[in-house]
Amino acid sequence: MLNLKVEASINDQINAELYSAYLYLSMSAYLETENLPGFASWMRVQFQEEQAHAMKFFDFVNERGGKVILDAIEAPKTEWGSVVEVFEHTLDHERMVTERINTMMDIALEERDYATESFLRWYIDEQVEEEAAAEAILSQVERLDGHGNGMIMMDRELGARVFTPIAE
Repeated sequence: MLNLKVEASINDQINAELYSAYLYLSMSAYLETENLPGFASWMRVQFQEEQAHAMKFFDFVNERGGKVILDAIEAPKTEWGSVVEVFEHTLDHERMVTERINTMMDIALEERDYATESFLRWYIDEQVEEEAAAEAILSQVERLDGHGNGMIMMDRELGARVFTPIAE
């Protein structure tokens, strides 16, 4: 049986993951309007990943005999001043998600819920990758100042990314 304090933190995270998906879809829409289809596609893959993360939490709660509670999803930002600003927001958001996952791990350890601790390790590793990817792209677009032929090349490169479902 899932500990109630742990269950509440996971339910909160399900909502946060769905918000993340919504945010990345909004970023994708913005990047489309900026005529950067590759960047937009990269964000669409982020959207799909965040949905998968939410469902992984969703399934875990159900597998442990808990109850999933879905809340309203806050409307995301829809406008940014530049591609650099989009990726600054992305990195800040991923750092916030990392803090949330770390807090969930603290709760699992405090409640001696070792199954949840084991489950959360995947997310901790995933957040290292998420932050590194956002930081790398931000660094590149900053160097290019969000303009020029380098942006065209980056757009093509980022457009090649495809969604890979989470391995069970």
